[in-house]
Amino acid sequence: MADLFRGDDAQPPTLGRRWSEFRQSPLRPAVVLTLILAAAAGLFAGSYTFAMADPTPHSIPAAVVGSYEQARGQAFLDGLEKALNASVKVRRFGSVAGARQAMDDQRVFAIFDIRDDGRTAVLDLSGASGASVAEVLADTAPAVGRRTGVVVTVRDLNPLQEGDPRGLAIFYISLAAVIIGFLGAIQLSVHARDLTPLERMVFTLAYALLSGFAIAATVDWLLGALDLPFAESWLILALTLFTSGMVFTMFNTLVGRWAMLPTWGLMVLLGNPSSGGAVSWPLLPSPLGEIGKWLPPGASVNAQHTAVYFRGHQHAFPFLVLGGWALLSCAVFWTWRHRHPGGR
Repeated sequence: MADLFRGDDAQPPTLGRRWSEFRQSPLRPAVVLTLILAAAAGLFAGSYTFAMADPTPHSIPAAVVGSYEQARGQAFLDGLEKALNASVKVRRFGSVAGARQAMDDQRVFAIFDIRDDGRTAVLDLSGASGASVAEVLADTAPAVGRRTGVVVTVRDLNPLQEGDPRGLAIFYISLAAVIIGFLGAIQLSVHARDLTPLERMVFTLAYALLSGFAIAATVDWLLGALDLPFAESWLILALTLFTSGMVFTMFNTLVGRWAMLPTWGLMVLLGNPSSGGAVSWPLLPSPLGEIGKWLPPGASVNAQHTAVYFRGHQHAFPFLVLGGWALLSCAVFWTWRHRHPGGR
């Protein structure tokens, strides 16, 4: 009689059966997502702290003109390199005009004009090239001058705008463009899932143009924090938004619902701390300073920074970086569009 009540259901579930049930339950993605979020939080805090908490000079290109070959002038330059752990890379120029051209092209961050056979020196800085770098040099050079008997005068030839005294506004607007760019693509994939590939690209471009205009108008017209060259800044922001959105779309095509992981890693964990927006590239850990120039956030900051503070000296490189990432993302998405979870 007892055998009638003994069956498979009466037996305790095995470990394998419990694991199989867990894998098929809604708890599995929730647990995985919880672990991923915890790891992402630590990585997010770590990446920004590593890059920005203790900025240290690594390679500051500077120009030197005048009587730098005199004993006192040479002692001053040697003392400066010693004080900054040999991080100042001096380039000699034949004239102040040539050195200032190099500063406008952002090839040097400072000009040391050694005068009176090395007894005096004028340090010309460009605060707009990097407030943190200018601050380091402005603090160090006079102190070294006092030790070596050189009277140092510090000038800022290209100061930051009044509404942006720390030079962070460009970093913030670029950060907004990067994050809204891929958040917009995420929302299209959720709320406009049935868009065709061409429609998805068109609407990504549409919100990039509108959002770029909104960011530029808010910062310039509404808040007055920056005096932007409006059309150029709008173009840079729109290109950043479109690139960021298409990067997510590319990863969504390749890895499906986990696309947020590589997008967040590339654009936020690695790209933003290495962009040079909050801490200038010469003060970042060396690998980050080099990597950042090749990623969309760094290219966006670079292009925007030149547009605002070095008008007439814009470089093609940051636009090639942004355009290259946008083209790569569009090509991958279009080639494997049948794998994208959306569409009709």
